[in-house]
Amino acid sequence: MAEPVAGGLQVLPIAGLPELRPGDDLAGLLLQAAPWLRDGDILVVTSKAVSKVEGRLVSTPRDVAGRESARQQAVAAETARVVAERGPTRIVVTHHGWVMAAAGVDASNVALGELALLPVDSDASARALRETISVRAGVQVAVVISDTSGRTWRRGLTDVAIGVAGMAAIADLRGQPDTSGIPLEITEIAVADEVAAAADLVKGKRAGVPAAVVRGLQPPVDDGQGSASLRRPIAEDMFALGTREVVRTRRSATGFDQRPVSASVLQAAVEAALLASDSTTGLEVVPGLVPYRDRHDSAETARTPAGRLLGQARAVVVPVLPAHADTEAITRLGMTIAALLIQLHAEGLSAIWLSPAALDEAGLDRDALGGRMRSRLPVDVTVHGLVAIGHPDVHIDR
Repeated sequence: MAEPVAGGLQVLPIAGLPELRPGDDLAGLLLQAAPWLRDGDILVVTSKAVSKVEGRLVSTPRDVAGRESARQQAVAAETARVVAERGPTRIVVTHHGWVMAAAGVDASNVALGELALLPVDSDASARALRETISVRAGVQVAVVISDTSGRTWRRGLTDVAIGVAGMAAIADLRGQPDTSGIPLEITEIAVADEVAAAADLVKGKRAGVPAAVVRGLQPPVDDGQGSASLRRPIAEDMFALGTREVVRTRRSATGFDQRPVSASVLQAAVEAALLASDSTTGLEVVPGLVPYRDRHDSAETARTPAGRLLGQARAVVVPVLPAHADTEAITRLGMTIAALLIQLHAEGLSAIWLSPAALDEAGLDRDALGGRMRSRLPVDVTVHGLVAIGHPDVHIDR
């Protein structure tokens, strides 16, 4: 775990750095401005400084309208998925996996007519900077690349780590006893974020000081993960989409990649859909049908949308109706399917309901398919299409 050494902590600004431009020797400039760097220091550098020297700058018109248009285009290009949107403000997941406003695209502290994007790989940038300082000065430091971020449910900004080298980003205390001897269950300390925030106290947004040193902290031993351990897996994300965006951003699947679908996530989505539609039955998770390949498959079937999607799907949910369903039962099942599609989207999955007509068009033998499922389905029900599920293919579903 992270612990201060004897004498407490110091946070030291690195002043005197020039305005950075693409191609500048960042390590050399830092060593020139801070010849006092020593073993065990944690060097914190703003992502803006790294982006500048790495050429992650976008030219924009100088007029207000043109600059804003260029900024919106840059945000869209850096966005992997929109989480929430209110007016001009967008909270998104970047291609790096970070959740932040405007995909980290920044117009502050850059030349007029330019925007700064986040570094392509901040962990790699941190490693390179650390290695260069070691070679040139013989000093072993940890490196944190920081960026400014807002916080859910709390006002105000703080700096967080988006690149880490030479230390672990998280101190995992789970299983260790607290002061009462009770094992800690969920305590993971984001030490790299704490270091980034501490360094910002002496850097500031208006002081023109893009780097600082935290001295006197014994950080967690480097685990080789860089900043990756700070990113919460989507399966653990309870707020993967804003409330409005769950409905507004869902699209029918057009392709799936080959990542497996979590059975627990799938079952929870089915249960949520049944609850939302005030139903107790209507959706059946049937294993062993994916990928859908049997003697009925053919090149012709694979070319149809339904056939191709079933061939790619990593899970299938089967909507079922009572054998003699009335209009109310059909309507309720439709509501349940709609709720399932929305819930799967909220879980980061992609899905599509393939109607009986779509299955017929693909030349899929529904009688044969029903026979394969019959032993796994309740008696006296009819199959009402299929819901094909998987992770979105990033090359298609964007």
